[in-house]
Amino acid sequence: MRKEGILLAIVMFLCLAGVAWSQEGKLHGAVGVTYDTKYVWRGITVYGQKSAIHPFVDIDLMGTGFGLNVTGHRANASGYEISERWDYTLYYKGACCNEEKYAARYMLGYRYFNYPDMSSHKEFTSPSEPGSVDLQEVFAAFSFPSVIGVKGLVPSYVIVKGWPSNSNTLVGAANPNGGTYSGVAHIFMLDYALQLSELTTAVPPEQVLNLHIETVYNDGVDPRPMGAYTDGDWTHVLMGVTTDFNLGGGLILTPGIYYQITMEDDGTELIPGVPTSTRGVSPDHDIAWFSMTAKYTF
Repeated sequence: MRKEGILLAIVMFLCLAGVAWSQEGKLHGAVGVTYDTKYVWRGITVYGQKSAIHPFVDIDLMGTGFGLNVTGHRANASGYEISERWDYTLYYKGACCNEEKYAARYMLGYRYFNYPDMSSHKEFTSPSEPGSVDLQEVFAAFSFPSVIGVKGLVPSYVIVKGWPSNSNTLVGAANPNGGTYSGVAHIFMLDYALQLSELTTAVPPEQVLNLHIETVYNDGVDPRPMGAYTDGDWTHVLMGVTTDFNLGGGLILTPGIYYQITMEDDGTELIPGVPTSTRGVSPDHDIAWFSMTAKYTF
C-alpha cells in the first residue's frame, strides 16, 4: 500500500464517519502526546537508551464503534530520523453478552506502519537504497470483565497477524533471515483497576491505580530488518502501573512506570564477545522506563 492508498483509506473512513456522525450526533476523541524515557515496542528498544515522544489523535464515533487512530514515534536525539514512524489504525469496537458471566469486549482493526523518510513502494536494491520497510497488520483484541468474578480484574487476549507492505524488501523476501514481519503474535494480559479510596480516604473515589501485566508468544512478528529475529517463542513479560489525573476541562495527565523481563535474549557471536545478531526481542534481560501522557478529550 502506498501513501496515496493510506490517504484514500482515511478519506473513505472519514466519509463513513461523517454519515455515522450525522446519524448519532456524537463525536468523541482525544489528542495528546506521550513521553517515554525509553521507547519499547513489543519488547524491542527501538531507539536504544534514548527517550522518545509519541503525538497521537484518536477519533471514536460513539454509538457506532468505528474509530481512527494516528500515532507518531520520534526519538529525542539525532541519528534516528530514518526510524521515525507513523501508525495509522482503523478499528471497530463492540461488546456482547453484557449480562452474562462471559461478557466480552472486543476490538477488530487494521494498522499500517509508515516510515516517512523511506520509500513506501521501492524494492531493496543495495544497503544505500534499502527501499520500503513499511509494515501492515490486522488484529483482534478481546477482554472479559466478568469472567473471573473479581471487580476490576479483567483478563484480555490479542492476536496479531503481520506482513510486509512490499515483498522484495528488507522486511520481506530480501531479508537474510527470510522475512521478519510475516508472522503471528499472541498477547495475554491481565489488568486490575484498584480504587485508591479503598486503601485511604485521602484520595477521591474516582482515583484508580491501573495495574497491568502481559506476556507474549511471538512467532515472526518482528520489524527489525537486520541483525535480529524472533522465530517462535515466549519473548517477554511486561508489567506496568498507571493512573489518570483529571485536570478539568477535558485535560488528563497519565504517568506510568513499566518493567520488562526478557525471556528470549540470546545473542549470536561470530566474533567472541561481539554479538552480531539477537535471537529474541532484546539483548537486555531487564528493561525499565517511565512514561507521561498528556491528552485533551472531547
